[in-house]
Amino acid sequence: MRFALLSLVLVFAGLMPAADAPPEAIVVVVGDQHSAYERTAQFVGRIDRLKREHPGVPLAVLINGDSLEYGNAVARRTAGAIDFALFAALAQRAPTVINLGNHEPEFYDVAETVRRLAAAGLTVISGNLRNPATGQPYAPATTRVKLGPHELTVVGVTTDKLSTYRVAIRPQLDLADPAVWAREHFPALLRGAALPVVLSHAGLKADRGMLPVVPDGALFAGAHDHLRFVHREGRTVYFHSGSWMDHVSVARLRRTGAQLRWDVASERLGPDEPGDPALARLVRETLARELTPAETERVGRTPRELGPGDAAGFAVEAARVAAGADVAVIGATTFGAGLPAGDVSRFAFDACVRFDGRLWTADVSGAWLAALLRRANQGPDTPFAERGGENLVAAIGADVQPGRTYRLVTTDWVAKNARTYLGDTPPALTERPELKLKAAVLAALNR
Repeated sequence: MRFALLSLVLVFAGLMPAADAPPEAIVVVVGDQHSAYERTAQFVGRIDRLKREHPGVPLAVLINGDSLEYGNAVARRTAGAIDFALFAALAQRAPTVINLGNHEPEFYDVAETVRRLAAAGLTVISGNLRNPATGQPYAPATTRVKLGPHELTVVGVTTDKLSTYRVAIRPQLDLADPAVWAREHFPALLRGAALPVVLSHAGLKADRGMLPVVPDGALFAGAHDHLRFVHREGRTVYFHSGSWMDHVSVARLRRTGAQLRWDVASERLGPDEPGDPALARLVRETLARELTPAETERVGRTPRELGPGDAAGFAVEAARVAAGADVAVIGATTFGAGLPAGDVSRFAFDACVRFDGRLWTADVSGAWLAALLRRANQGPDTPFAERGGENLVAAIGADVQPGRTYRLVTTDWVAKNARTYLGDTPPALTERPELKLKAAVLAALNR
């Protein structure tokens, strides 16, 4: 009883956080949506639900890059018609800001993409992306969002890895190193901001270079690596929202005494939960009209539904088995959607395994492999200190002993970017032209 009374006193004195204090504002953040049509209507439905559950509480939506997906055949044929309908539906409900990622210019050039996003009602930001022809940015670096009596100052940055952008638009890109750009510009852009917010589509490794120059108490959303976690550093909350809208991040602004603070929760968004009826109908009708017989053809079968994480693990294990290797390691961004229970169509398969390519193998020491595996299979509970950057999915067929040699298999993308994914001393990889990733996964789906 005495402890309970003391806790109440401390809460009211502002000395102890009141986690159950009602929010004064709500910000919903997603990144790496990649035209996830199985959750498009459901995302708008979640916004409507939050507004019903918190009447009178101002709400904003922040989209942190890679909302579109060229690899989605329906999105490509319709130039993202469903996605732009989603943007318009969000903008009708709440202030909506989008930070440009490497997949936004999927269907148009960069300037036209920015124009169309703005025409849908979105506020577009991108700090370190300029037009090389003019030297001018395609979009402002910052914007301000009013949420009742509060005001967010939102700044955006994106990845400078040119190889992650569509080949056709690379000549249109002048990309500054995001961490260097942040150190040069954040102090002025965020000086005096009551509620500073950073949207970074640069990846965790670059974000580590930005964290020291972010004001304490900021809301800092990362993306690009398809990670999902929440990390508090001082009063700043740094988080990633995952990919394919499997989860959304809900940031609630609460008051503790005279101080405002953010609480961020990663909340699952199920494909079977209620969605906006108009968008749900648009998705059904568009898929029915646009999918070809080849795309609806059955290519395999799964005994149960696999979410995005489990589906990626299944695919990596398939590569390991196909190569007869001890371990397979593949970058998580190779994968996207999960797999449905039962029959798997070509369209669903391509949404899961986004990219194909030849497999590569190498013989590695157990000590080297053990160090690599400590950076792999990062989940929401992986300690922040152990997050090194690139998000690796690993499948292991045996215990790793330091004195033994092991056969490792990976993809051509990792082989081409070996130092980025495998460290400063990557092994000598050998191409296996007879083995390709999608063929290996299809074989596993048909066993």
